[in-house]
Amino acid sequence: MIHLKREHIDQINKHAEEDYPHECCGIVFGKLGEDQTKVVSELLPISNSREEQARHNRFLITSEDIMRSELYARKHKLDVLGFYHSHPDHPARPSAFDLEHAWPTYSYLIVAVAGGRAGELTSWELNSDRSAFYSETINRED
Repeated sequence: MIHLKREHIDQINKHAEEDYPHECCGIVFGKLGEDQTKVVSELLPISNSREEQARHNRFLITSEDIMRSELYARKHKLDVLGFYHSHPDHPARPSAFDLEHAWPTYSYLIVAVAGGRAGELTSWELNSDRSAFYSETINRED
């Protein structure tokens, strides 16, 4: 389960709408509980580094951005809980490409954006054997 405040959902939706028709992406920070519950405290929007012609259906967070986010998390006593990205004019479900590039234990939040308007937000976690994603419950806190 992942806990998101309304402000985090609004931030993801705004980023997705601003970057439409391209995919947006970002890093999710917070705390991982002993019961593996994830409590989000911050989001870091990242500029999609994918080449221009592929940004409509792919995103790329560079290794430098990952390294900076890990250092930030360590400095602020946070955990990198996962990543978020948008699916322009597609459902909020992981693609085969998402499956190939995901890592177990991280949350993958996906927001569907239809015609420039953010819609369904889902969260997914990769099975430890990397065979498939399973849906992760989002606890929306106001």
